[in-house]
Order: sequence, then C-alpha cells, then structure tokens
Amino acid sequence: MDLQALALTFRLAATTTLVLLAASIPLAYWIVSTRSRLRPLVEALSTLPILLPPTVLGFYLLVLLGPRTAFGRVTAHLLGHPLSFSFAGLVIGSVIYSLPFAVQPLTAGFHSIDPALLEQARLLGAGRLRILSEILLPLSVRSVVAAAALCFTHTVGEFGVVLMIGGDIPGATRTLSIAIYDQVQDFSYAQANRTSLLLIGIALIALILLYARRGNNGARHA
Repeated sequence: MDLQALALTFRLAATTTLVLLAASIPLAYWIVSTRSRLRPLVEALSTLPILLPPTVLGFYLLVLLGPRTAFGRVTAHLLGHPLSFSFAGLVIGSVIYSLPFAVQPLTAGFHSIDPALLEQARLLGAGRLRILSEILLPLSVRSVVAAAALCFTHTVGEFGVVLMIGGDIPGATRTLSIAIYDQVQDFSYAQANRTSLLLIGIALIALILLYARRGNNGARHA
C-alpha cells in the first residue's frame, strides 16, 4: 500500500469537502430563493461537471492554471510556483469536478422546506443569513451530510482530473486512483487489487452510514 498516496488522498478529499460545503451552501440557498433570470445558467454550470469527461475538464483547468494564461502567470508569481502539478491545483480541480455532488443534495434539501415557514420568518424580520443558519440548515442536516459524504467519496475516487492537473508526483500529487494506474502499468495486480478494494470499502462504508442515518431519521419521524 502506498501510504503517501493514501494520506494525500484523504487530505485532498477532506479539503475539497470543506471548501465545497462552504461554497455550495450559499450557492444552493441562492438557487432556491432567487427569481433571477440567471438561475438556469447557474444551475446548468454547477451541474455541467457531471456530464463533461474528466479529461476535458482537466485539460482546460491545466491550461488555465498554467503559464499560458494571465491567471496562471499571476498565481505563479504570487505563490512562487504554478498551480498546475501542485496540491493547490488538485484542490481547485476537485472542487470544480465535485461541485454537483454538493449543490444538488443541498438544493433538494432546501427545496423540501415548507415555503410557508420561510415566509413567516421573513414577515417576522429574519434576514437571509438568519433564515439560512437557523431554519434551512437545521432542517436540512441530512442533505448536508449527504453532500459531504458524496463529495468526500467522489474526490477519493477521482482519476482523470487529478492526473491531468497534477500528474503523478509521489508525495505531492499521486493519489490512490493514480497509484492503482501505476500498479497496473507495472503488472502489480495484487497491489492494485488491494488498493482498489480499499477504495471500494471507503465508498461502501460512506454509503452505508449515509443510508443508515436516513433510515434512522425516517423511523423517528414515523
């Protein structure tokens, strides 16, 4: 087992999940509460990574983060190194690629809240931040947990985007999914099997915990 790849994978998944929750909660709230004509466009853009091949997304991110663009040159100057082929670049790619897995559960959870309850809160003078923090989030805990579980497990299993942006640098950008690819290339099928089983186990445990929590919550409300 490549312990460096294991540690890097968990670090990447945890960082990506935290960033996505921080960004997706206000985005999902905006989607369910706005009447802007831009809402269909925003929803489409936030869902697009599901439909795009990872290599397409990875290619454009590699170009954007590299020295060929003004953004890439500016960030490289500020950080002292380019974002491509770095952990920070992996985080950016992972956040964009896993965005739908955070936004969609949160949007569904916020949509399930009784609109009359939100309207009463507005009539009583509650602002957007208070409605979000004291009504929507407490009543959508299952959706937040689902979003976190999906983001974490999806990031753990990423391959195409990670490989395109980060390459295969041991201890820096090599994740478990890339380690499996390397092991297969070296005909180390036994090692690849062990690493693959670990990824399957992580995904399965996350889903079991998620569905068990949903079942327990449903039993309490019955």
